[in-house]
Order: sequence, then structure tokens, then C-alpha cells
Amino acid sequence: MEKSGSKALPAILGILFVAAAAFAISLYISGKKTEEALNAEKAEVIQELEGLKSDYDKSILETNALSEELLAARGEIANYIDSVKTLKADVATLSRFRRQVYQLRKERATLMARLDSLTASNIALQSLNEATQKELERVAALNDSIVQQNIILEQENRIAAQLRLESLNVQAVKVKNNGNFKDVRRARRTDNFKVCFTVRDNAIAQAGDKNFFIEVLGPDGNLVGASESVSVNSRTLSVSKVTAFYYENDTLDVCDYVGSATGEFAKGNYMVNVYDNDLELIGTSKFFLK
Repeated sequence: MEKSGSKALPAILGILFVAAAAFAISLYISGKKTEEALNAEKAEVIQELEGLKSDYDKSILETNALSEELLAARGEIANYIDSVKTLKADVATLSRFRRQVYQLRKERATLMARLDSLTASNIALQSLNEATQKELERVAALNDSIVQQNIILEQENRIAAQLRLESLNVQAVKVKNNGNFKDVRRARRTDNFKVCFTVRDNAIAQAGDKNFFIEVLGPDGNLVGASESVSVNSRTLSVSKVTAFYYENDTLDVCDYVGSATGEFAKGNYMVNVYDNDLELIGTSKFFLK
């Protein structure tokens, strides 16, 4: 009986050992499967995070709007990716990161909605700016046209208002003893040149005091007379005589006398020019002294 019990004990121990080994193997296999499942889920979380990061990369390339917020969100996701890669996978950790992925997706959806709204606003604003710019260009072109028309009209009015001479006559004269003047033709008998001109009537010209300028050039081309220097509108001219008169828009006869600075006149051809208030040449005449 004792021998029989002694023989059975090793068999029982062997069975228990085999059972324990089988149980240990079962636990190892089960743990291995659990670890593989956790690692697979960890890889899935990383893949989702990298997908989100890729979406942000694409959005950053497509637009500059909200770039600081997009860069910050992408940096946060990159940090989460590094954290998941380095941490040991377990149920609690993966559950926390799963919640974080969900939260990140919501934040991205909100940010993208803001970005779309801002992009739409920018497009509308750009369209408005383009329309405004076109309108400004149209108004500027219209203003340029109006300015040009005003310049032309002003020039036409100035020309129309300019006084004109109807006639210009020059005669050499000698002063008689009684103070009257006698027409002469010889240089040795000449005391003055009598310059007479008729100003045309002009209804749109400005009435008032006027100055016309008489220029007499002798046979040698030099100026005859007092040689007064006058300047008008940045123009300067030396003239023989300044003739002042009052103009009332009607035809007006004006005469003035030009003497010689030396008291003598040379034989030859003389030229007389008459300039208006703006030093515009409005009349020319020639005559000859014997």
C-alpha cells in the first residue's frame, strides 16, 4: 500500500507541473495578445494624430490667415505624437489620448470654420476693394477729363478775352512852335514817333486800367526811346514806352509818342511792336525815314 502511494506521488506532481506550465503558457499568450492589441491601438492613435497634423500642414500651405493659431495647433499635435510614441501603452494612457484626439478634432473643426469664414470675408473684401479701385480709377479718369476740359476752356476764354488791335499806325512828327505836331518824313526833322492804335471792342474782356507796351527798333536793331524794363508772368522785356489807358469794352483809339534818347533819329527802316498787358505781341508795323 505504501509502495503504491509512493509510486502515485511523482505522477501527481508531474500532472501538476504540466498543468502549471500550461497555465503559465496560457497567461503568457494572453498577455502577449493584450500587449499586441495595446500596441496596435497605440499605433492607431499615432496615425490619427499624424493625420490631424497633416491636415494642419495642408491648411498652412493653402492660406496665411490665422497662421499663428494653425502653427500652434500643429505644434501641440506634434508634441502629443512624441508623447504617445515614448510612453508605454496601457489602457488608461490610451484612453486619455483617445479623448485628447477627439478634443483636437473638435478644436480643428472650430478653427477651420473660423478660417473659412475669414477667407470668405477676405474674398468679399477683395472684391469690394477691386470694385472700389475701378470706381476710383473711373472717377480719376473723369476728373482728369474735366480738368483737361477746364484747362482748354480757360485757354479759350483767355484767348477770347485778349484785347486785339484793329489798326496800328506810326508817323514821324515834328513839334511846331505853337506846340502842335506836324507829320514829317525825314530823319533830321523828326522829334518823335507818333504811335496810334485802335483797340477792338470785346464784351468778355475785363474792363479797367490797361498798360500796352511800345517797342521801337531802329535801323541798327537797337531799342529807340526810354528803354523801360517790364516783367509780367516771369517774362521780361525792354520797351520804348509804357502806354496806359482805361478800357470799357468798346472800340478805343489810343496814341502815344516815342522820343529818341539822343534827340536824333537815323535814316533807315524802323519796326514798331505793340504788346498787351501779358506781354503778348498783338501788333507790328514798319516805316522808313529818309
